[in-house]
Amino acid sequence: MDQILNLCDYFVLSDYVYPEDWPETSITRQFSSLMLIVTLSGYLLYFLAAGLSYMYIFDKRLMKHPLFLKNQIWKEMRVACFSVPLMSFLSVLCFLLEVRGYSKLYDSIAESSLGWLSIPVNMTTFILFTDCLIYWIHRGLHARWFYKHLHKTHHLWKIPTPWASHAFNPIDGFLQSLPYHLYVFLFPMHKYLYLVMFLFVNFWTVSIHDGDFRVPKIFKAIINGSAHHTDHHLFYNYNYGQFFTLWDRIGGSFRNPSAFEKDSPLDQILRGIKQDTNGCYRVGAISKSKHQ
Repeated sequence: MDQILNLCDYFVLSDYVYPEDWPETSITRQFSSLMLIVTLSGYLLYFLAAGLSYMYIFDKRLMKHPLFLKNQIWKEMRVACFSVPLMSFLSVLCFLLEVRGYSKLYDSIAESSLGWLSIPVNMTTFILFTDCLIYWIHRGLHARWFYKHLHKTHHLWKIPTPWASHAFNPIDGFLQSLPYHLYVFLFPMHKYLYLVMFLFVNFWTVSIHDGDFRVPKIFKAIINGSAHHTDHHLFYNYNYGQFFTLWDRIGGSFRNPSAFEKDSPLDQILRGIKQDTNGCYRVGAISKSKHQ
């Protein structure tokens, strides 16, 4: 993050925003600058990634599902827009420690004992490390108190859209991003690679909310994609994973996605669904007759 901060200082902040007698190394200036950068970047990434996904990937037919809320997209966007500055504030506290040299981030490949091999090694370990921690954090957020006060907001969206990707209670959102920050305080990593991985996880978060349930057959048992995460929104206590199904399988919370069983929300829409006397949605009479 210090590279981005330096670029902003050089081209904009030092000349046009801050007074000359306010040094770039001032912790209050660094915090103020990071808040501006991270908040604006958060909004930009959200609207760019979610917007493109909504326009070109998300199947709009899902909006016809009975569990899709009235004005849901606007509600998702409102929650996300409210949460981004507060999530940014908590994230900036971590970024500030990185900028001030307390992390294990480094500037040059020459500083790594693995050389260029450190790139694939760090990418792999970053994903595996964060996938494990996010699973347990996410699962913990389903404990009664945490769910009620933090995580329930994100589960308002039973049929999520890409706009739901950042529609969290801000503390919930930060807790699930905490492993990404923690990694660089425990393991050496190139600074530019860290920025690339941060971009990747933002796009991944959008992708698991995009309603595109297609997965190459070879990856179906391994990758935690939109099909898995949609079932998490629908059934709550399954498929907590971020990238892989590994920890769900270990923790006994894996559920084979409804989409793989031809019973996804979109399949239900195409077959016809109705609400029963208990308020649950079931496949309609026509499709029932096919299974009798």
